Amino acid sequence: MRKSFLVALALAVTLCACEVGATDASPENKYDSLKRFSQVLDLVEKYYVKEVPRKEVIDGAIKGMLQSLDPHSTFMSPDDFKRLQETTAGEFFGIGIEMAMENDQLVVIAPIEDTPAFKAGLKSGDIILSVDGKPTMEMSSQEAASMIRGAKGTPVELNILPKGGTSPRTVKLIRDAIPLVSVKERSLGDGCYWLRLTRFSDRSTEELNDALKSIKEKGEVKGLILDLRNNPGGPLEQAINVSDLFLQDGVIVSIRGRQAGLNEEYKATRESTDTMVPMVILVNAGSASAAEIVAGALRDNKRAVLVGERTFGKGSVQNVIPMNDGSGLKLTVAFYYTPDGRSIQAEGIQPDFEIPFETPQENTKNQNWFQLREQNLSRHLENANAKENHEEKEENAETAQYLSMDNQLRIAVQLLKGLPRLHEIQ
Repeated sequence: MRKSFLVALALAVTLCACEVGATDASPENKYDSLKRFSQVLDLVEKYYVKEVPRKEVIDGAIKGMLQSLDPHSTFMSPDDFKRLQETTAGEFFGIGIEMAMENDQLVVIAPIEDTPAFKAGLKSGDIILSVDGKPTMEMSSQEAASMIRGAKGTPVELNILPKGGTSPRTVKLIRDAIPLVSVKERSLGDGCYWLRLTRFSDRSTEELNDALKSIKEKGEVKGLILDLRNNPGGPLEQAINVSDLFLQDGVIVSIRGRQAGLNEEYKATRESTDTMVPMVILVNAGSASAAEIVAGALRDNKRAVLVGERTFGKGSVQNVIPMNDGSGLKLTVAFYYTPDGRSIQAEGIQPDFEIPFETPQENTKNQNWFQLREQNLSRHLENANAKENHEEKEENAETAQYLSMDNQLRIAVQLLKGLPRLHEIQ
């Protein structure tokens, strides 16, 4: 239906261009707006100071039309469309950020972990004022993305206004391969595990499932922390499948749009691979889109509690529509609703426990927390099991250092260990 409409629209524009001299359009004529478009197109082609190819003018008009609708609807050239597909299915190069246009400003939704943008300290809410000296107010988000991406090892310069700041700063970044592995895991001791989902790709559910199987092989699992902070989202299908890993029944998300065929409710399939242990989800302002679907689904189904800060609030659904010439449209077609029937568009999800992130102080970060113990004394007697325990002690020390740098994760661990087993509260 959508493709037929687009083809019909393109045909209507072409036909109207042949009638550019017609001026007796009546108010009842449904093609009045298209006639006006064709008249403007004809004037541009005849009188604009430079000769511009018709395709370039029409592509610009389509971009402007979609850009005027909302920050997420956009037209993609064949190259842009190819790059969009690469971000979820193959290797690509850039600096690793998700961004959107808001009030004519290019805003960072979230940096992707372990990327140049993340390492340079870009944060959710930062405004990108220019890319290589070109102001972003003159660009669409897709045009800005095209400028920021590039060959591995090449530089790009961004002028950034930090969230809530008044003084811009210039950040010089070197483009690199954006990691496609989106899942990390870490033991937190006492049978509790941290799972970090950095972004949603076509393999996120598979990777997360593999991580769950891996930690189960290490022994009894008593609790899980799913870290969705600074996760900018991704495919709707992956959000549903990831949620389904942790749910045995209940609604995951519902989609509602203007077209009846787009209205759909997605439910858990009772094929959960989870051990149904207590669970905490970490979120913040960089948790967007698919990350919010997962957080809302597990919270509303009483499968997990949320800790952190209010999420980004992207509650709209975009369909990616390929065109015959290799270009594509990303068009907002619906809103999604959490199992409790709430739309989070522009509102976000409020966590059960709101804990602002505290930036570690430099002196605490590098402080040596040395305490004298028996093992520090010269000529101390070795324990027969020392070698067996050495690796475990190193892992515990590394985990303790990691927790000392992340107050939200530290509180999540304390909360997780205090939660009763799920079967006791059902």
